[in-house]
Amino acid sequence: MARQQYLPGLQRRANGFTVVWEPVFLGDDAASLSDLASRMPPSSRAVTPIDAKSPPAIPAIEALKEFVSTFVDCLVRSSSSETRQRRHSKANFDSAHDAWMAALVQPDGIISGTTSDLAELSSQIQLWRRPVALAATSPLRLCFRLEEPEAFPSVPRNAVSSSADSWHLRYLLQPHDDPSLMIPVEELWSRGRGKESAIRQLGPKAREYTLFALGQAVQIYSEISDSLQKAKPSGLDMNVHGAHKFLTEQAGLLEQAGFGVMLPSWWTRKGTKTRISVKANVKSPRMQGSSGLSLDTIVAFDYELALGDKKLTLRELEDLARLKEPLVRLRGQWVELSPQEIQDAIEFWKTRPGGEASVRDLVKLSLGVGESATGFDFDGVKATGWIKKLLEQLEINADFEELNAPKAFVGNLRPYQLKGYSWLAFLRRWGLGACLADDMGLGKTIQTLALIQRDWETNGRRPVLLVCPTTIMNNWQKEAARFTPDLPIVIHHGVGRKKGQSFKKEASLHAIVICSYGLLQRDIKLLKEVNWAGVVLDEAQNVKNPETKQSRAARSIGADYRIALTGTPVENNVGDLWAIMEFLNPGFLGNQTEFKRNFFVPIQANRDPQASERLKRITTPFILRRLKTDRTIISDLPEKLEMKVFCPLTREQASLYAAVLKEIEDPLESAEGIDRRGMILATLSKLKQVCNHPAQFLGDNSAIPERSGKLSRLTEMLEEVMEVGDRALVLSQFAKMGEILRRHLQERFGREVLFLHGGVSRRKRDQMVDRFQNDNGPPVFILSLKAGGTGLNLTQASHVFHFDRWWNPAVENQATDRAFRIGQTRNVQVHKFICAGTLEDRIDEMIERKKEITENVLGTGEGWLTELSNEEIRDVFALRKEALV
Repeated sequence: MARQQYLPGLQRRANGFTVVWEPVFLGDDAASLSDLASRMPPSSRAVTPIDAKSPPAIPAIEALKEFVSTFVDCLVRSSSSETRQRRHSKANFDSAHDAWMAALVQPDGIISGTTSDLAELSSQIQLWRRPVALAATSPLRLCFRLEEPEAFPSVPRNAVSSSADSWHLRYLLQPHDDPSLMIPVEELWSRGRGKESAIRQLGPKAREYTLFALGQAVQIYSEISDSLQKAKPSGLDMNVHGAHKFLTEQAGLLEQAGFGVMLPSWWTRKGTKTRISVKANVKSPRMQGSSGLSLDTIVAFDYELALGDKKLTLRELEDLARLKEPLVRLRGQWVELSPQEIQDAIEFWKTRPGGEASVRDLVKLSLGVGESATGFDFDGVKATGWIKKLLEQLEINADFEELNAPKAFVGNLRPYQLKGYSWLAFLRRWGLGACLADDMGLGKTIQTLALIQRDWETNGRRPVLLVCPTTIMNNWQKEAARFTPDLPIVIHHGVGRKKGQSFKKEASLHAIVICSYGLLQRDIKLLKEVNWAGVVLDEAQNVKNPETKQSRAARSIGADYRIALTGTPVENNVGDLWAIMEFLNPGFLGNQTEFKRNFFVPIQANRDPQASERLKRITTPFILRRLKTDRTIISDLPEKLEMKVFCPLTREQASLYAAVLKEIEDPLESAEGIDRRGMILATLSKLKQVCNHPAQFLGDNSAIPERSGKLSRLTEMLEEVMEVGDRALVLSQFAKMGEILRRHLQERFGREVLFLHGGVSRRKRDQMVDRFQNDNGPPVFILSLKAGGTGLNLTQASHVFHFDRWWNPAVENQATDRAFRIGQTRNVQVHKFICAGTLEDRIDEMIERKKEITENVLGTGEGWLTELSNEEIRDVFALRKEALV
């Protein structure tokens, strides 16, 4: 259909005539049809009429032809812009021919007319289609074989040569039922022993078909007509220019018309002509070990030009240039070369002889960085020893040494985390930047902490600068205290932060200095004065815009290695990759103008697969992306993965928190019994509301964004969840907070957010559940803890966020199990939000210390807190310095 291999026809049916479009099976199409028919299982044509006892014997080839014919007819009609829905009668037309033309674009193909008129029209159509029908029904096909000149005995095999008039296009006949038999056309008019039987095998109309087919071929390739003047045409002699024209122009046209075309193997081996390629040939470096070697090691190299797998010399190039022929024989092998390409190769040879380069530059070359600048296909870097091993490790992104977790690391790294940590260490060893782009929940933080712990132990105890959003500063501090308790950590933030020499001294004493993106740009001069072992950007999508001050600041800080952590390395378009790669490995993707020309426009605007492949080749060694949907990852994850998310308070939250504590300071001393109990529970509720959001505590319907550390972190995490197409439940014990969340998230993401609370009717509740469970349902479902506690099956969710805590594991687990239950096929990640340095943090510590007692003794709710002494209550409620970053 796409190649327009069909013709109009007129078929006689039991109820009259029908106009049809019929496929024409010529050449390779006919061979494909026969091959498919031979593979068709009997069940494909086992159609049994109701009144029959056995299936009709439908030949496979006929069943297949009918099937293809039906579809072609339908497709041609449906594609016609002239298709009309109404039928025409014969009275509308002056002749049966006009009626036939009109019926060709009708949906049913019905034509009206007298039987005699239509029978005569059918005969005329068959006569008109006879040339094509003869080719389609013939048991033979005409083939053309291009035969190259024989090698000259006097020319050495390793020499460069051409031939002016020795190419021959031979005419051959090939039976469809025996493709291996090739009979020269001239033998049809020859007589001799053994030839008659071979000719008889071609059928009675072989000569008629051959003359007809040669006549058809002349319409495509007019030079054939000269050869037909001979009594026994065997083929066409041509010079090298004629052969080149046949290879590049006529061969494809003849093949498309159904003729067989056989070309030399050196032409067809790769489907395109062999091109000159360039390879950087590294001379063996003096040192073969890995000690003391780095990407800054200088090595000698030169360029090597090759044609296919044959290395070229300057003399051979100059010999090729003198011939000025499109087809030349090089060392016994025919190749196609344009004179301009040869001249460019000679110019390249003379102007770029090689010299010295750093291993870093060779790494770029091996990955294809700047290969378009050579003007030729770049065939990589040829090296030996440790350089060869390094390039191979980068090329396949594997085969690096898998390390054990550092001795001081507390906990166990899962197999995929161990691989990620080892990969980070491998790139760190060579001073190359790495982007760890694992899905949220796969442990980017602990893999990075393991690397920093190892680096702290083995590389001179130098500090690492860790830049992250303020919302996760405390999270890093908590995770480090849990997994790498020996690492000294300091948060560089706030008005009381160290400056000048005091900061430099403080940084030198710590393994990790945590800084926010906002402060990064303000303190950039101070940060650049420290001798950093590494710089780590968490939530690295914050630097995706290369023009922002924080992005420029991140790129300007010097360090031995750089790491970017992000679950979304490409959020909007491939332009995001430039900013991250420029931070990690400056210059690998060129400057912004070069990146736009070489990658951004070709990929985003033109959907160029080659540009996408080049970009992938350059970036893959430095980006490790693992998804939860990967079976090798899923099989290693627990069914339910729980993690705590520590969030800071905003300044407003901290002020409100302090005010609530001051309010109960004196009354708590004198309160007793039920009054004391009520005061503690009321204060607890107020403090939890402050930790959630000032608008919930104040109840003033005020603005929502940028006032709550929890809400900011939830928004960031939900953005990542939706980026990968996951769905989430958000749980809060406060219906008022649920409404604040619904309003904010709906405005932030422009997507509907469901909210189920105790005031929702059963009918509406069921509708919400059905909509969320639908594959195309809303991505976020907010539930009040009470309404979401029982009777819900929400298995579309793979994330559960506890925005605030009930402080009873049984109740929280019951709410989590809305998603983690029978029917769930996904791994569920549970995120429990805690405001660091507040009562939430302190209560969590207490529960963790006496978890068994909590689960077996403590009841639902938070009443157990009222049994604590006043001193203990003050300790639990206290506002600590880590609350406000």
